[in-house]
Amino acid sequence: MTDPQATVDEETARHWDELYGGRDRLWSGRANAHLVDVAGALPPGSALDLGCGEGGDAIWLAGRGWRVTAVDISRTALDRAAAEAAAAGMASRIDVQRHDLSRTFPAGEFDLVSAQFLQSPLEFPRAAVLRAAARAVAPGGRLLVVEHGEVPPWARAAHPDRRFPTPEETLAELDLDPDGWRTERLDAPRRQITGPDGQPATLVDHLLLVRRR
Repeated sequence: MTDPQATVDEETARHWDELYGGRDRLWSGRANAHLVDVAGALPPGSALDLGCGEGGDAIWLAGRGWRVTAVDISRTALDRAAAEAAAAGMASRIDVQRHDLSRTFPAGEFDLVSAQFLQSPLEFPRAAVLRAAARAVAPGGRLLVVEHGEVPPWARAAHPDRRFPTPEETLAELDLDPDGWRTERLDAPRRQITGPDGQPATLVDHLLLVRRR
């Protein structure tokens, strides 16, 4: 595992390590549905998974022939991702790297750069990181950004004024050359989930998919 330790903000890393360390598994292990919808129709190539967590997306991509660079700041999450990749027989197709994306960014160009819910309660230079993600897209490749579009019903009382950028606002923040990029999707799909107390809910996500010409 690549680990540029000197360039990691320890307070941020500790926050995420404690979040992952508080449970045996934080996420389901399944790939994000919008990634499956988009990447399932693409020919495999090289992929960059930003904020990979415990590796569900990376393993899904690797299982379909992609070569994946999986990045997170949490050593706990990356250790789990590496173990899950090995258990799935995908370790040779996944390069696990530790990065604080506010300080370092993976080298190279990729056919698919995926940022799935790359949002943080801590200070985080989101727009700058997404612009770096766009620069990492190879010619003919795609950038997929999926974000929360609204606070879930069970948390709205605690966050009554929380607002998330729209897909159009995110596209504007990327400041892409219109002659060099084509927007393929810009929408707010809904998905059904089960809340922490077993209650069904519908959530709105914000999705942006752009392709470098």
